[in-house]
Amino acid sequence: MQRWKIGEVSVTKIVEIEMASSARWLLPQASRQNLLEVPWLQPHFCNAEGRVIMSVHMFVIEADGLRFAVDTCIGNDKRRSIPTWNERQGPFLQDLERAGFPPDSIDRVLCTHLHVDHVGWNTRLQDGKWVPTFPRARYLFGRTEFEHWSQHGDAGEQAVMQDSVLPVVEAGLADLVAADQQLCASVALEPTPGHTPGHVSVYIRSRGEQAVITGDMLHHPVQCAHPEWTSSADAVPEQAIATRHAFLARHAGTPTLVLGTHFASPTAGRIVRDGDSYRLDC
Repeated sequence: MQRWKIGEVSVTKIVEIEMASSARWLLPQASRQNLLEVPWLQPHFCNAEGRVIMSVHMFVIEADGLRFAVDTCIGNDKRRSIPTWNERQGPFLQDLERAGFPPDSIDRVLCTHLHVDHVGWNTRLQDGKWVPTFPRARYLFGRTEFEHWSQHGDAGEQAVMQDSVLPVVEAGLADLVAADQQLCASVALEPTPGHTPGHVSVYIRSRGEQAVITGDMLHHPVQCAHPEWTSSADAVPEQAIATRHAFLARHAGTPTLVLGTHFASPTAGRIVRDGDSYRLDC
């Protein structure tokens, strides 16, 4: 578990999975040779064999008297095409409670987008039925994102909607929000489209300090060095590249703390210029 303070706001990371693997399935340009040519990735984000280290985790934001659970990982019991994600039986809810966040203490659940590894713990299996995991929370889905996946997507993506999104809607706990919605005094959304049509990042501002939770605008810190590297899951690659370039240029050399939704520990850092590109300074 890691925790950061941004002014009066606290952010805590709870990990579901952290693993080293080949990056090519997600970032096709991230060959072993290309990764090893970015030395600052080691040891935290890439090992000596040129395998990326990545994490699936939730951030819990405590701000203005509210607790926000940001991106709910993979979940248990769900049929998924990735073998290590399929019908998991992990201890995530127990880890969440040990971190001080029992499910009924969460006020808002926020999904940066509606991909499989960002919505899984929206629901849990109870008596053969998918029910909301966080019974007191309002679930915040981007309107553009929700409307897109309600009408598009292959069988796997529609299965994710059926087991992890629509049960929340049917329970009357979902709110569709704008991509630039102000959620409370210290927390707001900002559109970062490209990975998905309605993708958002989460900005935290408190007492003159600022942080941003990236979502999948940045999958891995190597995309600071190579913002032109697209993910195989990017819906509109050209838009995703433009979004990354604009984000990196905007925050380079500033004190903004960048918290990567899939960045392995230490997870957070600041963007600095590195020659003609950028790096994450942790």
